[in-house]
Amino acid sequence: QAQLVESGGGLVQVGGSLRLSCAASGRTFTRYALGWFRQAPGKEREFVAAINWSGGSDTYSNSVKDRFTISRDNAKNTVYLQMSSLKPEDTAVYYCAAKSTPFGGVYVSRNEYPYWGQGTQVTVSS
Repeated sequence: QAQLVESGGGLVQVGGSLRLSCAASGRTFTRYALGWFRQAPGKEREFVAAINWSGGSDTYSNSVKDRFTISRDNAKNTVYLQMSSLKPEDTAVYYCAAKSTPFGGVYVSRNEYPYWGQGTQVTVSS
């Protein structure tokens, strides 16, 4: 069972950058597909980015594509979300999620992920 802890959130101005980190416990980190989701006040939790177990495949929502980059360091049991050109609409609580899988795919549905972190707040001010 994976335990996930996000960090790196904060307050940033429009156009700025932040890097979120998510550290995972457990010895089988390389078997996890990972994802980032976000939830703004009054809205449903939405998909942001996902990466497969090896880091060789990833995918993004249209709203963040070309601005955000997901990556992972399996030696450190950590997944990252590098966010740049931030906009006010990026303001949300960001969650990382994990799914144990023997396959090399990426997963965009929140229902696919049984393990979640507690979230980290990102606020983009104008």
